[in-house]
Amino acid sequence: MTAALERRRVYAGPALLSYGFRPFFLAAGAWAALGILFWLQLYKGEVALRSVFSPLDWHIHEMLYGYVAASVAGFLLTAIPNWTGRLPVSGWPLGALALLWFAGRAAMIASSAIGGVTAALIDVSFLLTLAGVAGREIVAGKNWRNLRVLLVLGLLAAGNIVFHAEVLLKGQAEYGVRIAIAAVILLIALIGGRIVPSFTNNWLTRSNPGRLPVPFGRFDVAALAAAAMALVAWIAAPSHAVSGALMLIAGVLHAVRLARWAGDRTFADRLVLVLHVGYAFVPLGFLLLGASVFSAGVPASAGIHAWTAGAVGLMTVGVMTRATLGHTGQPLQARGGTQAIYGCILASALLRVAAAFTGSMTLIQISGFLWIAGFIAFLLLFGPLLAIRKPAWAEARC
Repeated sequence: MTAALERRRVYAGPALLSYGFRPFFLAAGAWAALGILFWLQLYKGEVALRSVFSPLDWHIHEMLYGYVAASVAGFLLTAIPNWTGRLPVSGWPLGALALLWFAGRAAMIASSAIGGVTAALIDVSFLLTLAGVAGREIVAGKNWRNLRVLLVLGLLAAGNIVFHAEVLLKGQAEYGVRIAIAAVILLIALIGGRIVPSFTNNWLTRSNPGRLPVPFGRFDVAALAAAAMALVAWIAAPSHAVSGALMLIAGVLHAVRLARWAGDRTFADRLVLVLHVGYAFVPLGFLLLGASVFSAGVPASAGIHAWTAGAVGLMTVGVMTRATLGHTGQPLQARGGTQAIYGCILASALLRVAAAFTGSMTLIQISGFLWIAGFIAFLLLFGPLLAIRKPAWAEARC
């Protein structure tokens, strides 16, 4: 352990490659803004996509397997060293992994030129490699309890393979989309169920003594099991009554689960509050998708966007801002600019859900612009910390 810590202290490479969150959070922020900017132009027919993928499939893929994959990579490559006590992946191995993610984005755009099979091989290699790296670290650190995270990551990688296979064989992805969304929501339920009550407990104990989050217990296990069953049913048969009923049950259980975490007592700390608000879109998505099975007045896309724009958008940006501040030696405070980022992403998610009910192109555009504005603000405020700020432990050494 002493030798490992010394190797960490003497790291002299670029700050960008000193820790996994740096290149991947930066890439995630940039792609979140650029991907939606390009999608809005595609949606309005102002630009054309020279790809084997339809514009909609490209958009879905790049938000799930591009943006979300980068966010997940940044989180896991930062969290796993804390879980295992091992050195983080850094330097040129980290740079090579980041380049592999970038190669996937380029392959998706250039798929008509290089061929769908070649694009698929390049794109799926990132998540498979990430799963291999994460698995190696977890096993080497004998951190068996976190192998379940690896299983969800494997599910996400499998979904990407299915996505490409569907496009190549029948021209449109269906199961691959639902597998990806299900994997991400299950990951949020697993990881969010650890970090949200933990951060809440730490802040309340220090700053607002009183009612604390209920510790993880049988109820949480039941809620996670219900979510897993509902998601499996949704992947297989999204319009079946059984899927709808399971979705409604999971939605109620996760709403109760969130209420047990004392989020109503965290309004003074926006870094914690944003995680509660983001998680609230998890049960909302379950409830909307469940209701859509039984009511023609509730579009399924409302539930899907509650998950993808709301839960994914707010949870990822909440984790990215907090981790960046903490690992670059900044105070764990959501100042005005950071709160503006949260506000833009929240408003974007709410408007996108509303647009699913109304079909309003205006709401879709405003939602897209707010999403882009939020991530541009993220790049402006957090980009310099990610790209050039020395690691906190390196500054302490100086």
